Amino acid sequence: MRRFYCIVFLLLVSSSQLFAQSAAPGDHPLWMRYPAISPDGSTIAFEYQGDIYTVPTAGGRATAIVTHEAYDFNPIWSPDGKWIAYASDRSGNFDVFIVPSSGGISKQLTIHTANEIPACFTPNGDSVLFSADRMVDALDAQFPSSALPQLYEVSVNGGMPRQLLTTPAQNAQLDKSGNRILYQDRKGYENDWRKHEMASIARDVWVYDRTTKHYTKLTTFIGEDRNPVWSPDESEVYYLCEKNGSFNVWKFPLAHPEQTVQVTSFEKHPVRFLSVAQTGTLAFGFNGEIYTLPAGGTAPVKVSIEITPTEKSNSTKFSTLTSGATEFAVSPNGKEFAFVVRGDIFVTSMDYDITKRITNTPEQERDVTFSPDGRSLLYAGERGDSWKIYEMKIEHKDEPYFYASTTLKEEPIVATDRETFQPHYSPDGKEVAYLEERTNLKVIDLKTKKIRTIMDSTHSYSYEDGDQWYQWSPDGKWFLVQFIDHGRWSNEVGLIDAEGKGPIVNLTNSGYDDTHPMWSRDGKMMYWFSDREGLHSHGSSQGEIDVFGMFLTQSAYDRFRMTREEFDLARQAEKEREGKDTTATKTATKE
Repeated sequence: MRRFYCIVFLLLVSSSQLFAQSAAPGDHPLWMRYPAISPDGSTIAFEYQGDIYTVPTAGGRATAIVTHEAYDFNPIWSPDGKWIAYASDRSGNFDVFIVPSSGGISKQLTIHTANEIPACFTPNGDSVLFSADRMVDALDAQFPSSALPQLYEVSVNGGMPRQLLTTPAQNAQLDKSGNRILYQDRKGYENDWRKHEMASIARDVWVYDRTTKHYTKLTTFIGEDRNPVWSPDESEVYYLCEKNGSFNVWKFPLAHPEQTVQVTSFEKHPVRFLSVAQTGTLAFGFNGEIYTLPAGGTAPVKVSIEITPTEKSNSTKFSTLTSGATEFAVSPNGKEFAFVVRGDIFVTSMDYDITKRITNTPEQERDVTFSPDGRSLLYAGERGDSWKIYEMKIEHKDEPYFYASTTLKEEPIVATDRETFQPHYSPDGKEVAYLEERTNLKVIDLKTKKIRTIMDSTHSYSYEDGDQWYQWSPDGKWFLVQFIDHGRWSNEVGLIDAEGKGPIVNLTNSGYDDTHPMWSRDGKMMYWFSDREGLHSHGSSQGEIDVFGMFLTQSAYDRFRMTREEFDLARQAEKEREGKDTTATKTATKE
């Protein structure tokens, strides 16, 4: 029976293996995140290794109040300090939960399939405000995207949430009257952890008056302004800003938001997760640790915290996986295929329930592909300080398949301090093409180890790993590439000599997005994706994508345009010529 894949393997999930910074009793833990100081300023809640802890503001041994195999984070205090709301993915996606601040049984408040992240309690403690992409208003000018959530309110008793704002309002903080919402906006899909963003997409701090329905923008810095909190008397706003380099705590009077004052002066690393108590004490994270700053103080104090790790599940698990593969490659003979799951490479038979693990490293492997003869696997591995390219070979000549092999040998193909990945064999298997530093297309000769550049970084721009594309031609003489031309930030499909000697020929030249070109088997045609037709926006990247084809020879195009009768006659003539050629070859051999 042919199966997609089924793996049974041993997972060691002890804390010492999963967490490089795991803290033993008495050790000082690192990467405590999402600190939130209690309203009375006596206690700090925070997330550590996916659990929620509390610790006295003065420091000491932390107490675990939520321990679960799921990831729990972003604790939020109720106004009376008796409850903590937090987000957990124990139900499949992040939902809002509450738990007594002294510990106990958690209660789930939301059940939607969208990720829901709590922001604050209402002043009376009866409800929790949270952000989630659940239902965009039809009148919203921002295009629908999971990166642009709305603001909701849900009762601490559960039930149907109520939408407060259809526009993104993250880290929302209600004032004591419940009429004003202080928040940071979100204008696009930039990563939350990106630093030094100096563009129109950077976040700003706003306040929304629920009575007048009026929005007021409070910050104008071209960079990031985020994570605002009210001062105890609500006359000032504290927030995080990169105006003077790295993220630090700043403040301004609400009546004069242009009068900004820098409160902390940390360097190199960003300050994160700002919160404030009613006493005026600030709490925040810096470089994996938690700091406080008393009201009117100028010198932040690092909180000394001890954590005793808890065992949340068995340290050893046997798992059968039938999903979760991130990529796969079929062998040339079609008898097996390789795939990547949980950062390791496996090969399974197409016909039998046999799977073999190929790599077993603490680092990630990806970009797996077979050699033309099927006896080698090529892939990238993140080892040391960079991505490198490796080759795994079947050692014994009498073993034709990876899934049934007994001895494998791995060798590095490209191992430098530069990022190298997305490798592919040439059709004859003598060379390997790959991307260096994401945007340089290069080729290495496997025998001589000589490296040549096919296309340099001036022709592309990488936003994230895997967004570049190229493919060898079937004869190994050319590459199809996606590249940037005419100074536009949209991809075109190009043809370039495999020796890297000629210019790039723009094959699509459309001005729209043309990506992922692929050769036909005979190399006389290419296929690619494009949004040039159908519904699309001329002002953004949204659009319908279709598959297009382009003929590279006149004969291939003429053949494509044949009627059925013309094609059948042409095929019959070809078979007759092939038969004559075979007969002539046999006669010549006899002579």
